[in-house]
Amino acid sequence: MKKVVMTLAFALALTGVHAQTESNSGFNKWSIELAGGLTKPQRPLTSGYFTDTPSPWVGDFGVRYMFNNKFGLKADFGYNSFTSKNNSLDFDSKYYRVDLQAVANLGRIMNFETWTNTFGLLGHAGFGYGQLRSDKFKGADEVGNFIAGVTVQIRLSNRIALTGDFSTILNASQDRTFDGANVAENRGFSGLIFNGTIGLNVYLGKNTKHADWTVISNDNVDLSPLENKIADLEEQIKKMPAQKEVVIEKQAAQPVDNDLIKKMINDKYYSVYFDFNKTTPIENSTAAIDVVLNYLRKNPSAKLDLVGYADQVGKAEYNERLSNARANNVKTIFEQAGIASSRLNVIANGADTSIQKDSDEARRLARRVTFIVK
Repeated sequence: MKKVVMTLAFALALTGVHAQTESNSGFNKWSIELAGGLTKPQRPLTSGYFTDTPSPWVGDFGVRYMFNNKFGLKADFGYNSFTSKNNSLDFDSKYYRVDLQAVANLGRIMNFETWTNTFGLLGHAGFGYGQLRSDKFKGADEVGNFIAGVTVQIRLSNRIALTGDFSTILNASQDRTFDGANVAENRGFSGLIFNGTIGLNVYLGKNTKHADWTVISNDNVDLSPLENKIADLEEQIKKMPAQKEVVIEKQAAQPVDNDLIKKMINDKYYSVYFDFNKTTPIENSTAAIDVVLNYLRKNPSAKLDLVGYADQVGKAEYNERLSNARANNVKTIFEQAGIASSRLNVIANGADTSIQKDSDEARRLARRVTFIVK
């Protein structure tokens, strides 16, 4: 009996931590990027030749792969059109490029999830090959290039994000100006182009979320408070009269002693956990609900407080509504299982300020409903 109680208590106490960590283990890694917008060739240009500021147009197509939720690579193809402004000498040039770039998910690196799940930020930089073609010369001016930029993301769904990108391109060994004139002995990074585009990220894969929006915690959770509770419980069990082992059924695993299970419920060994900004309990919380439900069925005079919590992300008013919705959803589960509404009392405690705000794992523990048996 003692062994059963200890195993059950420890397992349920850690359910919220392990279950939610595992839920982040799968995410999509591939995406397609499409964008178009405006461009500005800054240099070199021959005197008397210039374009609009900015001028149409630039197009970009890319394929990206994320190694994890913070870093990846993308290959992309770009096209720029440079034409003369009304009072410029006439010219018509095209610039084609292909690049391989490293990508950093700055939104995850800078913990954007602590204040938004809608906006993201990517940084990208790399090298490639380009060709400048113009009506002023035959053939192509072949160049090497360096490209760097930032991409603002607005998540529209788990499959699509709206993007706004600003990039700078430096061309090396550019022997022609953007209007087509010859440049003698020009071997350094002399070419300079600015691009601004609006586009879409289309996420591919069978998982729900893409790496861009997946939060993975590398923090070490301090389990000492739970370990202390287990130690206290073990001391209490040692003082109890010896009892025979009981068979654990599929759903229950419930200790026989009502006072012990009541104490475990009130000491928060059995809690229901939630994903960020969600009001539906995670799947692994059903074990805790079963234990409390069985206690209420076996003790028809007992009443129960359902205490809802949120983490500290977001405004206080919203967190209070969120904690209330979580507690009410758990209450509905008990009512649908046959527990009278008059026995259930909802308490919305808002954000749990006793739990560290900057730790992903701590915030997972804060998003919960606890119980008080009366």
